[in-house]
Amino acid sequence: MMAFLCTGSVLAQTIESWVTNADRSALFAKQTEILSFGKEEGRGLPIIIDDRQQFQEIDGFGFAMTEGSAFHFHRMSSDARTKILKELFGMDGNNVGISYIRLSLGASDLNNFVYSYNDLPDGETDFELKKFSLGHDRDDIIPVMKEVLAINPKIKIMASPWSAPKWMKENNDVRGGALKKECYDVYARYFVKYIQEMEKEGINIDAVTIQNEPLNSRNTPSMPYYFQEHAAFVKDHLGPAFQIAGIDTKIIIFDHNCDRPDYPLAILSDQDLAKYVDGSAFHHYRGYMSGMSIVHMARPDKNIYFTEQMLTERPGSPTINIASSVKRLLVDVTRNWSRNSILWNFAADKLNDPHTGNGGCSMCQGAITIDGNEVTRNVAYYTIAHASKFVRPGSYRIASTAPFDQGIDITEDEERAEVKRATVVEHSNVLPNVAFKTPEGNIVLIVANDSWNENSAKVQYKGMFANIRIAPGSVGTYVWKDIK
Repeated sequence: MMAFLCTGSVLAQTIESWVTNADRSALFAKQTEILSFGKEEGRGLPIIIDDRQQFQEIDGFGFAMTEGSAFHFHRMSSDARTKILKELFGMDGNNVGISYIRLSLGASDLNNFVYSYNDLPDGETDFELKKFSLGHDRDDIIPVMKEVLAINPKIKIMASPWSAPKWMKENNDVRGGALKKECYDVYARYFVKYIQEMEKEGINIDAVTIQNEPLNSRNTPSMPYYFQEHAAFVKDHLGPAFQIAGIDTKIIIFDHNCDRPDYPLAILSDQDLAKYVDGSAFHHYRGYMSGMSIVHMARPDKNIYFTEQMLTERPGSPTINIASSVKRLLVDVTRNWSRNSILWNFAADKLNDPHTGNGGCSMCQGAITIDGNEVTRNVAYYTIAHASKFVRPGSYRIASTAPFDQGIDITEDEERAEVKRATVVEHSNVLPNVAFKTPEGNIVLIVANDSWNENSAKVQYKGMFANIRIAPGSVGTYVWKDIK
Protein backbone atom coordinates (compact mmCIF):
# COMPACT_ATOMS: atom_id res chain seq x y z
CA MET A 1 0.00 0.00 0.00
CA MET A 2 2.75 2.44 1.00
CA ALA A 3 5.61 3.60 -1.18
CA PHE A 4 8.95 5.31 -0.66
CA LEU A 5 10.19 8.10 -2.94
CA CYS A 6 13.85 9.07 -3.37
CA THR A 7 14.49 12.78 -3.90
CA GLY A 8 18.24 13.24 -4.16
CA SER A 9 19.60 11.52 -1.09
CA VAL A 10 16.44 12.02 1.00
CA LEU A 11 14.15 9.05 1.51
CA ALA A 12 10.59 10.35 1.87
CA GLN A 13 7.78 8.18 3.17
CA THR A 14 4.51 8.70 1.33
CA ILE A 15 1.06 9.08 2.85
CA GLU A 16 -2.15 7.71 1.38
CA SER A 17 -5.08 10.09 1.89
CA TRP A 18 -8.85 9.73 1.61
CA VAL A 19 -10.97 12.90 1.78
CA THR A 20 -14.59 13.97 2.11
CA ASN A 21 -15.21 17.65 1.35
CA ALA A 22 -18.12 19.61 2.76
CA ASP A 23 -19.15 20.75 -0.75
CA ARG A 24 -19.31 17.10 -1.90
CA SER A 25 -16.51 17.65 -4.45
CA ALA A 26 -14.94 14.55 -2.88
CA LEU A 27 -16.87 11.85 -1.04
CA PHE A 28 -14.54 9.40 0.68
CA ALA A 29 -12.27 9.74 -2.34
CA LYS A 30 -8.69 8.54 -2.54
CA GLN A 31 -6.47 11.49 -3.42
CA THR A 32 -3.94 11.40 -6.24
CA GLU A 33 -1.74 14.13 -4.74
CA ILE A 34 1.39 12.62 -3.23
CA LEU A 35 1.93 13.55 0.41
CA SER A 36 5.15 12.68 2.13
CA PHE A 37 7.15 13.29 5.28
CA GLY A 38 10.02 15.75 5.08
CA LYS A 39 11.25 18.89 6.79
CA GLU A 40 8.99 21.06 8.93
CA GLU A 41 7.10 23.76 7.04
CA GLY A 42 4.51 26.38 7.90
CA ARG A 43 3.40 27.98 11.14
CA GLY A 44 1.52 26.49 14.06
CA LEU A 45 2.07 23.54 16.34
CA PRO A 46 1.96 20.00 14.95
CA ILE A 47 -0.21 17.03 15.69
CA ILE A 48 2.43 14.88 17.36
CA ILE A 49 1.85 11.14 17.04
CA ASP A 50 3.46 8.78 19.54
CA ASP A 51 2.83 5.10 18.85
CA ARG A 52 4.70 4.15 22.04
CA GLN A 53 1.61 5.27 23.96
CA GLN A 54 -1.15 2.75 23.24
CA PHE A 55 -4.65 2.92 24.67
CA GLN A 56 -7.72 0.75 24.01
CA GLU A 57 -7.91 -2.00 21.40
CA ILE A 58 -10.46 -1.39 18.63
CA ASP A 59 -13.21 -3.92 17.87
CA GLY A 60 -14.66 -2.18 14.82
CA PHE A 61 -17.02 0.34 13.26
CA GLY A 62 -20.47 -0.14 11.79
CA PHE A 63 -24.24 0.12 12.05
CA ALA A 64 -27.34 -1.55 13.44
CA MET A 65 -28.85 -4.17 11.14
CA THR A 66 -32.46 -3.62 12.17
CA GLU A 67 -35.29 -5.75 10.80
CA GLY A 68 -36.24 -2.69 8.72
CA SER A 69 -32.72 -2.53 7.24
CA ALA A 70 -32.69 -6.25 6.45
CA PHE A 71 -36.19 -5.91 4.96
CA HIS A 72 -34.90 -3.42 2.37
CA PHE A 73 -31.71 -5.34 1.62
CA HIS A 74 -33.62 -8.59 1.18
CA ARG A 75 -36.02 -7.06 -1.37
CA MET A 76 -33.29 -5.88 -3.71
CA SER A 77 -32.43 -8.05 -6.68
CA SER A 78 -29.75 -10.62 -5.90
CA ASP A 79 -27.15 -8.81 -8.04
CA ALA A 80 -27.90 -5.38 -6.57
CA ARG A 81 -27.85 -6.71 -3.01
CA THR A 82 -24.55 -8.53 -3.55
CA LYS A 83 -23.02 -5.38 -5.00
CA ILE A 84 -23.95 -3.11 -2.09
CA LEU A 85 -23.12 -5.71 0.58
CA LYS A 86 -19.65 -6.18 -0.93
CA GLU A 87 -19.18 -2.41 -0.95
CA LEU A 88 -20.22 -2.19 2.69
CA PHE A 89 -18.38 -5.20 4.09
CA GLY A 90 -15.59 -5.92 1.61
CA MET A 91 -12.10 -4.68 2.42
CA ASP A 92 -10.49 -4.39 -1.00
CA GLY A 93 -10.60 -1.61 -3.58
CA ASN A 94 -13.05 1.18 -2.76
CA ASN A 95 -15.09 -0.97 -0.36
CA VAL A 96 -15.49 0.43 3.14
CA GLY A 97 -14.93 -2.68 5.27
CA ILE A 98 -17.58 -2.31 7.97
CA SER A 99 -16.49 -4.54 10.85
CA TYR A 100 -19.21 -4.36 13.52
CA ILE A 101 -22.98 -4.99 13.45
CA ARG A 102 -25.59 -4.48 16.15
CA LEU A 103 -28.69 -6.68 15.92
CA SER A 104 -31.92 -6.22 17.82
CA LEU A 105 -32.70 -9.21 20.05
CA GLY A 106 -36.34 -9.32 19.02
CA ALA A 107 -37.94 -6.25 17.46
CA SER A 108 -36.66 -2.68 17.65
CA ASP A 109 -38.59 0.49 16.88
CA LEU A 110 -37.29 0.34 13.28
CA ASN A 111 -39.36 -2.72 12.48
CA ASN A 112 -42.39 -3.23 10.30
CA PHE A 113 -44.12 -4.66 13.37
CA VAL A 114 -43.26 -5.77 16.91
CA TYR A 115 -42.40 -9.37 17.72
CA SER A 116 -40.41 -11.40 20.22
CA TYR A 117 -39.14 -14.98 20.11
CA ASN A 118 -41.85 -16.18 22.48
CA ASP A 119 -45.11 -14.47 21.56
CA LEU A 120 -48.15 -16.03 23.20
CA PRO A 121 -51.91 -15.35 23.38
CA ASP A 122 -52.95 -13.18 26.33
CA GLY A 123 -53.10 -15.18 29.55
CA GLU A 124 -50.58 -17.84 28.47
CA THR A 125 -47.06 -18.33 29.82
CA ASP A 126 -44.12 -20.49 28.76
CA PHE A 127 -41.58 -20.69 31.57
CA GLU A 128 -39.90 -23.68 29.93
CA LEU A 129 -39.56 -21.77 26.62
CA LYS A 130 -40.99 -24.68 24.68
CA LYS A 131 -42.40 -22.26 22.10
CA PHE A 132 -39.21 -20.22 21.69
CA SER A 133 -38.49 -19.52 18.01
CA LEU A 134 -36.32 -17.09 16.08
CA GLY A 135 -39.48 -16.65 14.05
CA HIS A 136 -39.51 -13.42 12.04
CA ASP A 137 -35.72 -13.10 12.20
CA ARG A 138 -35.75 -15.86 9.58
CA ASP A 139 -37.71 -13.66 7.17
CA ASP A 140 -35.00 -11.09 6.48
CA ILE A 141 -32.33 -10.72 9.18
CA ILE A 142 -30.87 -14.21 9.10
CA PRO A 143 -30.72 -14.50 5.28
CA VAL A 144 -29.04 -11.10 4.96
CA MET A 145 -26.63 -11.81 7.83
CA LYS A 146 -25.57 -15.05 6.15
CA GLU A 147 -24.67 -13.07 3.03
CA VAL A 148 -22.73 -10.57 5.15
CA LEU A 149 -20.83 -13.35 6.90
CA ALA A 150 -19.94 -14.89 3.53
CA ILE A 151 -18.16 -11.61 2.72
CA ASN A 152 -16.61 -11.11 6.18
CA PRO A 153 -16.91 -14.16 8.44
CA LYS A 154 -14.99 -12.37 11.24
CA ILE A 155 -17.39 -9.46 11.66
CA LYS A 156 -18.29 -8.77 15.30
CA ILE A 157 -21.98 -8.92 16.22
CA MET A 158 -23.68 -7.40 19.24
CA ALA A 159 -27.35 -8.00 20.10
CA SER A 160 -29.58 -5.71 22.16
CA PRO A 161 -33.21 -6.28 23.26
CA TRP A 162 -35.82 -3.51 23.19
CA SER A 163 -38.28 -5.56 25.27
CA ALA A 164 -38.92 -8.96 26.78
CA PRO A 165 -41.97 -10.88 25.49
CA LYS A 166 -45.01 -9.04 26.81
CA TRP A 167 -46.19 -11.99 28.93
CA MET A 168 -43.04 -11.54 31.03
CA LYS A 169 -43.82 -7.86 31.71
CA GLU A 170 -45.85 -6.18 34.43
CA ASN A 171 -48.08 -4.29 31.98
CA ASN A 172 -48.43 -7.12 29.42
CA ASP A 173 -47.47 -4.63 26.70
CA VAL A 174 -44.54 -4.21 24.33
CA ARG A 175 -44.20 -0.52 25.30
CA GLY A 176 -42.93 0.27 28.80
CA GLY A 177 -43.64 -2.01 31.72
CA ALA A 178 -40.91 -3.59 33.85
CA LEU A 179 -39.85 -7.23 33.74
CA LYS A 180 -41.77 -9.27 36.33
CA LYS A 181 -39.51 -10.43 39.16
CA GLU A 182 -40.72 -14.00 38.70
CA CYS A 183 -39.59 -13.80 35.05
CA TYR A 184 -35.95 -12.85 35.66
CA ASP A 185 -34.85 -16.48 35.41
CA VAL A 186 -36.84 -17.35 32.30
CA TYR A 187 -35.70 -14.14 30.59
CA ALA A 188 -32.06 -15.05 31.28
CA ARG A 189 -32.67 -18.42 29.64
CA TYR A 190 -34.34 -16.55 26.75
CA PHE A 191 -30.96 -14.83 26.10
CA VAL A 192 -29.24 -18.22 26.24
CA LYS A 193 -31.68 -19.73 23.74
CA TYR A 194 -31.24 -16.78 21.37
CA ILE A 195 -27.45 -17.11 21.35
CA GLN A 196 -27.62 -20.88 20.89
CA GLU A 197 -30.20 -20.72 18.08
CA MET A 198 -28.29 -17.99 16.23
CA GLU A 199 -25.12 -20.07 16.53
CA LYS A 200 -26.95 -22.93 14.80
CA GLU A 201 -27.54 -20.51 11.91
CA GLY A 202 -23.81 -19.73 11.79
CA ILE A 203 -24.24 -16.33 13.46
CA ASN A 204 -21.96 -15.91 16.47
CA ILE A 205 -23.12 -13.29 18.95
CA ASP A 206 -19.96 -11.73 20.38
CA ALA A 207 -21.75 -9.53 22.94
CA VAL A 208 -25.19 -8.71 24.33
CA THR A 209 -26.41 -5.63 26.11
CA ILE A 210 -29.09 -6.13 28.76
CA GLN A 211 -31.56 -3.55 27.48
CA ASN A 212 -31.58 -0.83 24.86
CA GLU A 213 -32.14 2.49 26.64
CA PRO A 214 -33.29 1.19 30.03
CA LEU A 215 -34.28 4.74 31.07
CA ASN A 216 -36.56 5.34 28.07
CA SER A 217 -40.08 3.88 28.12
CA ARG A 218 -41.36 5.95 25.19
CA ASN A 219 -40.18 3.69 22.38
CA THR A 220 -42.29 0.93 20.88
CA PRO A 221 -41.04 -1.55 21.99
CA SER A 222 -39.29 -0.59 25.26
CA MET A 223 -38.76 -1.82 28.81
CA PRO A 224 -37.43 0.20 31.77
CA TYR A 225 -34.86 -0.98 34.30
CA TYR A 226 -33.73 0.89 37.38
CA PHE A 227 -30.08 0.13 38.05
CA GLN A 228 -31.00 -2.14 40.99
CA GLU A 229 -33.16 -4.29 38.69
CA HIS A 230 -30.51 -4.25 35.96
CA ALA A 231 -27.94 -5.37 38.53
CA ALA A 232 -30.12 -8.12 40.02
CA PHE A 233 -30.88 -9.55 36.59
CA VAL A 234 -27.18 -9.78 35.66
CA LYS A 235 -25.85 -10.95 39.03
CA ASP A 236 -28.43 -13.55 39.99
CA HIS A 237 -29.72 -14.73 36.61
CA LEU A 238 -27.99 -13.83 33.32
CA GLY A 239 -24.38 -14.21 34.49
CA PRO A 240 -24.99 -17.60 36.13
CA ALA A 241 -27.14 -18.75 33.16
CA PHE A 242 -24.29 -18.02 30.75
CA GLN A 243 -21.86 -19.90 33.00
CA ILE A 244 -24.12 -22.95 33.24
CA ALA A 245 -24.65 -23.01 29.46
CA GLY A 246 -20.93 -22.52 28.73
CA ILE A 247 -21.59 -19.30 26.80
CA ASP A 248 -18.69 -16.86 26.42
CA THR A 249 -20.73 -14.05 24.85
CA LYS A 250 -19.78 -10.78 26.54
CA ILE A 251 -22.31 -9.15 28.89
CA ILE A 252 -22.45 -5.37 28.50
CA ILE A 253 -24.48 -3.15 30.81
CA PHE A 254 -26.33 0.18 30.51
CA ASP A 255 -26.66 0.90 26.71
CA HIS A 256 -27.96 4.43 27.19
CA ASN A 257 -26.89 8.08 27.21
CA CYS A 258 -23.59 9.62 28.31
CA ASP A 259 -25.35 11.83 30.90
CA ARG A 260 -25.71 8.90 33.35
CA PRO A 261 -22.26 7.46 34.14
CA ASP A 262 -23.58 6.86 37.66
CA TYR A 263 -25.84 4.05 36.37
CA PRO A 264 -23.13 1.63 35.16
CA LEU A 265 -20.79 2.60 38.00
CA ALA A 266 -23.46 1.77 40.58
CA ILE A 267 -23.85 -1.67 38.99
CA LEU A 268 -20.10 -2.29 38.80
CA SER A 269 -19.65 -1.38 42.46
CA ASP A 270 -20.84 -4.91 43.34
CA GLN A 271 -17.78 -7.14 43.02
CA ASP A 272 -19.81 -10.34 42.83
CA LEU A 273 -21.76 -8.87 39.91
CA ALA A 274 -18.85 -7.16 38.12
CA LYS A 275 -17.15 -10.48 37.40
CA TYR A 276 -19.87 -11.22 34.83
CA VAL A 277 -19.63 -7.85 33.07
CA ASP A 278 -17.26 -7.04 30.22
CA GLY A 279 -18.10 -3.33 30.05
CA SER A 280 -20.63 -0.54 29.58
CA ALA A 281 -22.32 0.78 26.44
CA PHE A 282 -23.33 4.36 25.62
CA HIS A 283 -25.44 6.49 23.27
CA HIS A 284 -25.07 10.23 22.73
CA TYR A 285 -28.52 11.76 22.59
CA ARG A 286 -27.85 13.45 25.94
CA GLY A 287 -24.81 14.38 27.98
CA TYR A 288 -21.16 14.66 27.00
CA MET A 289 -18.84 12.05 25.56
CA SER A 290 -16.69 12.54 28.66
CA GLY A 291 -19.25 10.43 30.52
CA MET A 292 -17.52 7.40 29.00
CA SER A 293 -14.16 8.58 30.28
CA ILE A 294 -15.63 9.02 33.77
CA VAL A 295 -16.64 5.35 33.77
CA HIS A 296 -13.24 4.33 32.38
CA MET A 297 -11.44 6.42 35.00
CA ALA A 298 -13.38 4.70 37.81
CA ARG A 299 -13.21 1.20 36.29
CA PRO A 300 -10.33 0.95 33.79
CA ASP A 301 -10.59 -2.85 34.03
CA LYS A 302 -13.95 -2.74 32.19
CA ASN A 303 -14.43 -1.91 28.51
CA ILE A 304 -16.35 0.99 26.96
CA TYR A 305 -18.58 0.63 23.89
CA PHE A 306 -20.47 3.17 21.79
CA THR A 307 -23.59 1.44 20.53
CA GLU A 308 -25.96 3.99 19.03
CA GLN A 309 -26.27 7.43 17.46
CA MET A 310 -28.52 8.64 14.67
CA LEU A 311 -27.09 10.88 11.92
CA THR A 312 -29.34 12.56 9.37
CA GLU A 313 -29.04 14.97 6.47
CA ARG A 314 -31.48 16.63 4.09
CA PRO A 315 -31.81 14.54 0.91
CA GLY A 316 -30.32 16.34 -2.07
CA SER A 317 -28.36 18.82 0.06
CA PRO A 318 -25.42 20.39 -1.86
CA THR A 319 -23.28 20.13 1.29
CA ILE A 320 -22.50 17.37 3.76
CA ASN A 321 -22.02 17.92 7.49
CA ILE A 322 -19.08 15.58 7.65
CA ALA A 323 -16.60 17.39 9.91
CA SER A 324 -18.79 17.63 13.01
CA SER A 325 -20.01 14.05 12.46
CA VAL A 326 -16.48 12.63 12.24
CA LYS A 327 -15.30 14.75 15.17
CA ARG A 328 -18.11 13.56 17.42
CA LEU A 329 -18.57 9.94 16.38
CA LEU A 330 -15.03 8.90 15.48
CA VAL A 331 -12.64 11.32 17.20
CA ASP A 332 -14.57 11.99 20.42
CA VAL A 333 -15.97 8.47 20.75
CA THR A 334 -12.60 6.76 20.55
CA ARG A 335 -10.73 9.43 22.53
CA ASN A 336 -13.19 8.66 25.31
CA TRP A 337 -12.12 5.00 25.38
CA SER A 338 -14.74 3.27 23.25
CA ARG A 339 -13.63 0.12 21.47
CA ASN A 340 -16.13 0.70 18.68
CA SER A 341 -18.58 3.13 17.12
CA ILE A 342 -21.96 1.82 15.96
CA LEU A 343 -24.41 4.22 14.32
CA TRP A 344 -28.17 3.97 13.87
CA ASN A 345 -29.03 2.43 11.40
CA PHE A 346 -27.99 0.65 8.18
CA ALA A 347 -30.83 1.30 5.75
CA ALA A 348 -34.25 2.86 5.31
CA ASP A 349 -36.33 4.02 2.35
CA LYS A 350 -36.91 7.61 1.19
CA LEU A 351 -39.60 8.10 3.87
CA ASN A 352 -37.32 6.71 6.63
CA ASP A 353 -39.58 3.65 6.86
CA PRO A 354 -40.19 1.20 8.33
CA HIS A 355 -40.74 2.12 11.96
CA THR A 356 -43.27 1.17 14.59
CA GLY A 357 -46.11 3.46 15.63
CA ASN A 358 -46.52 5.19 19.00
CA GLY A 359 -42.81 5.64 19.68
CA GLY A 360 -41.03 4.38 16.58
CA CYS A 361 -38.43 6.77 15.11
CA SER A 362 -39.94 8.55 12.10
CA MET A 363 -36.78 10.62 11.40
CA CYS A 364 -34.19 7.83 11.55
CA GLN A 365 -32.43 7.98 8.20
CA GLY A 366 -30.31 5.02 7.19
CA ALA A 367 -26.61 5.15 6.43
CA ILE A 368 -27.90 4.30 2.99
CA THR A 369 -31.31 4.95 1.44
CA ILE A 370 -32.65 2.02 -0.57
CA ASP A 371 -35.26 2.66 -3.28
CA GLY A 372 -35.78 -0.65 -5.06
CA ASN A 373 -32.29 -1.41 -6.37
CA GLU A 374 -31.12 2.20 -6.17
CA VAL A 375 -28.81 3.19 -3.30
CA THR A 376 -28.07 6.67 -1.93
CA ARG A 377 -25.17 7.03 0.49
CA ASN A 378 -25.81 9.39 3.39
CA VAL A 379 -23.63 11.22 5.93
CA ALA A 380 -23.52 8.26 8.34
CA TYR A 381 -22.06 6.05 5.59
CA TYR A 382 -19.18 8.44 4.90
CA THR A 383 -18.56 9.06 8.61
CA ILE A 384 -18.00 5.39 9.40
CA ALA A 385 -16.10 4.75 6.16
CA HIS A 386 -13.35 7.15 7.26
CA ALA A 387 -12.47 4.70 10.04
CA SER A 388 -13.80 1.26 9.08
CA LYS A 389 -11.71 0.78 5.95
CA PHE A 390 -8.39 1.42 7.66
CA VAL A 391 -8.77 0.93 11.42
CA ARG A 392 -9.29 -2.80 11.38
CA PRO A 393 -10.22 -4.88 14.46
CA GLY A 394 -7.15 -5.41 16.60
CA SER A 395 -5.86 -1.88 15.99
CA TYR A 396 -4.98 0.29 18.97
CA ARG A 397 -5.64 3.95 19.55
CA ILE A 398 -2.31 5.72 20.00
CA ALA A 399 -1.35 9.14 21.35
CA SER A 400 -1.84 12.23 19.20
CA THR A 401 -2.04 15.89 20.15
CA ALA A 402 -5.56 17.13 20.90
CA PRO A 403 -6.67 20.78 20.46
CA PHE A 404 -6.51 21.62 24.17
CA ASP A 405 -3.29 19.77 24.93
CA GLN A 406 -0.24 21.78 25.89
CA GLY A 407 2.38 22.17 23.19
CA ILE A 408 6.02 23.22 22.86
CA ASP A 409 6.87 26.03 20.45
CA ILE A 410 10.52 26.21 19.37
CA THR A 411 11.40 29.77 18.37
CA GLU A 412 14.43 31.95 17.70
CA ASP A 413 15.76 34.25 20.40
CA GLU A 414 14.77 37.87 19.67
CA GLU A 415 18.34 39.13 19.65
CA ARG A 416 20.36 36.04 18.72
CA ALA A 417 18.83 34.10 15.85
CA GLU A 418 21.16 31.16 16.42
CA VAL A 419 19.70 30.60 19.90
CA LYS A 420 16.53 28.51 20.15
CA ARG A 421 13.89 29.07 22.80
CA ALA A 422 11.31 26.54 24.01
CA THR A 423 7.95 27.99 25.05
CA VAL A 424 5.08 26.04 26.59
CA VAL A 425 1.85 26.85 24.74
CA GLU A 426 -1.24 26.29 26.87
CA HIS A 427 -3.42 25.05 23.98
CA SER A 428 -1.93 23.45 20.88
CA ASN A 429 -4.99 24.52 18.86
CA VAL A 430 -4.56 21.69 16.36
CA LEU A 431 -7.51 20.32 14.41
CA PRO A 432 -9.61 17.58 16.06
CA ASN A 433 -7.97 14.24 15.33
CA VAL A 434 -7.40 10.68 16.50
CA ALA A 435 -4.66 8.20 15.59
CA PHE A 436 -4.39 4.40 15.50
CA LYS A 437 -1.83 1.70 14.84
CA THR A 438 -3.12 -1.31 12.91
CA PRO A 439 -2.11 -4.98 13.22
CA GLU A 440 -0.38 -4.62 9.83
CA GLY A 441 1.84 -1.84 11.19
CA ASN A 442 0.09 1.11 9.54
CA ILE A 443 -0.46 4.44 11.26
CA VAL A 444 -3.93 5.89 10.62
CA LEU A 445 -4.71 9.53 11.38
CA ILE A 446 -8.25 10.91 11.09
CA VAL A 447 -8.50 14.72 11.03
CA ALA A 448 -11.64 16.90 10.97
CA ASN A 449 -11.57 20.57 10.00
CA ASP A 450 -14.62 21.72 11.95
CA SER A 451 -13.81 25.38 11.28
CA TRP A 452 -14.89 27.68 8.44
CA ASN A 453 -11.29 28.27 7.39
CA GLU A 454 -9.05 26.29 5.10
CA ASN A 455 -6.52 24.80 7.45
CA SER A 456 -3.18 23.16 7.20
CA ALA A 457 -2.45 20.37 9.63
CA LYS A 458 1.18 19.87 10.46
CA VAL A 459 1.86 16.25 11.47
CA GLN A 460 4.96 15.19 13.38
CA TYR A 461 5.90 11.52 13.48
CA LYS A 462 9.25 10.24 14.78
CA GLY A 463 10.92 13.57 14.06
CA MET A 464 9.55 13.87 10.51
CA PHE A 465 6.90 16.34 9.38
CA ALA A 466 4.05 16.27 6.88
CA ASN A 467 1.84 19.20 5.91
CA ILE A 468 -1.72 18.58 4.77
CA ARG A 469 -4.44 21.02 3.77
CA ILE A 470 -8.10 20.36 4.64
CA ALA A 471 -10.91 22.46 3.21
CA PRO A 472 -13.44 24.09 5.59
CA GLY A 473 -15.87 21.58 7.06
CA SER A 474 -14.00 18.66 5.51
CA VAL A 475 -12.22 15.55 6.80
CA GLY A 476 -9.33 13.35 5.82
CA THR A 477 -7.98 9.93 6.74
CA TYR A 478 -4.22 9.59 6.30
CA VAL A 479 -2.39 6.26 6.28
CA TRP A 480 1.31 5.45 6.24
CA LYS A 481 3.61 2.58 7.15
CA ASP A 482 5.20 2.58 10.57
CA ILE A 483 8.91 3.30 10.75
CA LYS A 484 10.83 0.84 12.93
